[in-house]
Amino acid sequence: MITPVSSATHAQPVAQAKPAAQPAVPSKPQSAPADTVQISSAAQQALKETIETPAQTAREAAGGDAVAKRLLAKEAADKTL
Repeated sequence: MITPVSSATHAQPVAQAKPAAQPAVPSKPQSAPADTVQISSAAQQALKETIETPAQTAREAAGGDAVAKRLLAKEAADKTL
C-alpha cells in the first residue's frame, strides 16, 4: 500500500557567487611539454637503409658494404620468383 508523504523538507535555493572577472591581459598560450627520444645507432642505420634509393644501395654494394650486398641479393632472389 502506498501512503502520501505528509511532511517533507524543501531545500532553499542557494545564492550563486558570481565568477571572478577575467584579467584584461591575454594569457600566453601554454605549450605542451617536449619529449625527447633517443634511438640506438643500429635503429638509425636501419632507418637509413630503408629510405635509400636503389642507386645508393648499388653504389654501397660495389664499395663492399655487406648490408647493401645482402639487400641486392635478396631483391634479385625476389625477382626470380
